[in-house]
Amino acid sequence: MSIVTVQLGQCGNQIGFEVFDALFSDSHCPQGLCSKRENEAYQASCKERFFSEEENGVPIARAVLVDMEPKVINQTLSKAAHSGRWKYGQHSCFCQKQGSGNNWAYGYSVHGPRHEESIMNLIQKEVEKCDSLNGFLIIMSMAGGTGSGLGAFVTQNLQDRYSNSLKMNQIIWPYGTGEVIVQNYNSILTLSHLYRSSDALLIHENDAVHKICAKLMNIKQISFRDINQVLAHQLGSVFQPTYSGEGSFHYRRNPLGDLMENLVPHPEFKMLGVRNIPQMSENSLAYSTFTWAGLLKHLRQMLISNAKMEEGAFKDPALYTSWLEPVHAFSVWKTQRAFSKYEKSAALVSNSQFLVKPLDMIVGKAWNMFASKAYIHQYTKFGIEEEDFLDSFTLLEQVIASYCNLGF
Repeated sequence: MSIVTVQLGQCGNQIGFEVFDALFSDSHCPQGLCSKRENEAYQASCKERFFSEEENGVPIARAVLVDMEPKVINQTLSKAAHSGRWKYGQHSCFCQKQGSGNNWAYGYSVHGPRHEESIMNLIQKEVEKCDSLNGFLIIMSMAGGTGSGLGAFVTQNLQDRYSNSLKMNQIIWPYGTGEVIVQNYNSILTLSHLYRSSDALLIHENDAVHKICAKLMNIKQISFRDINQVLAHQLGSVFQPTYSGEGSFHYRRNPLGDLMENLVPHPEFKMLGVRNIPQMSENSLAYSTFTWAGLLKHLRQMLISNAKMEEGAFKDPALYTSWLEPVHAFSVWKTQRAFSKYEKSAALVSNSQFLVKPLDMIVGKAWNMFASKAYIHQYTKFGIEEEDFLDSFTLLEQVIASYCNLGF
């Protein structure tokens, strides 16, 4: 089943490029440390999921690129085309020459409605290329300006027009000390709107990924591309073709649905985190991630010892909330094929309290600004009223309370 990716804003387009490049590079690794039959099936599944028909022998990414200015889109299209390995479609981008700085309201209330028809037509063209649509992966920043507002608007439209297809938003959580003074406003508005229209939020924290680059990969001068490549590896390891069961070789056809089946048991619990452990050899760990100590310990021990994913290691009820049985709380998908350049790797997608504290901090900072009416006029002049802020605060405070009361 195919996934249509929607890349929004500078952040979404830059990460989207790295994701497709990582997926293509992985799928074209010779043999992939597995049998020829397994490798061919893996390549076919990856191509069906993320790439459409070839043009002059070059696969085309199933993606729509959206931004307020042409610069980033042109750079992204050019980088893909110059690779000579894959490219974006000629009609899979949209751009507008003028934006409005870091104003979320402009993206949601002005830019979105003004260009709704053009954007949705481009998405429809990509959907029509799919023999079987699994759903949408929307890549975007949470705290930026018009891009995050437009992302919320586009996701809402996808829910209205493709209500039976799954929608997963991959969003970048801002640095704790960001440069955008209204990033907390933008964040609460983005999150609250996505909670109403998205099926799941796959979240990456900028601070956590930065630590991976600095402390675990020993990069001295960290660039956005370094960060984006870590994100791309994590996303690629999650969406790589896998199969379940012993002695069978049936790739899971519904990757988004499989992820959400048990991970999103209720509409208030949509925040998913990704952690992965790639390993280049038996005794050297390329890099790990900052994650929940118990699960990371089990994963790391299994990888270093014999690289076998033994489900028994995750049967301990203490790892899960009391109302969910371990047999239903943890699912394993395996593949004999290596991912990217690593001989062995493991990826964990989890729904837990990991974002309660940073979410509470963002809500608190945004409320302090709102209480003093700081910068509110930047939003009201584009149609976002004070009641919209209050609705966002109410919804997110309910989310925080729900996660806290579950006792993970």
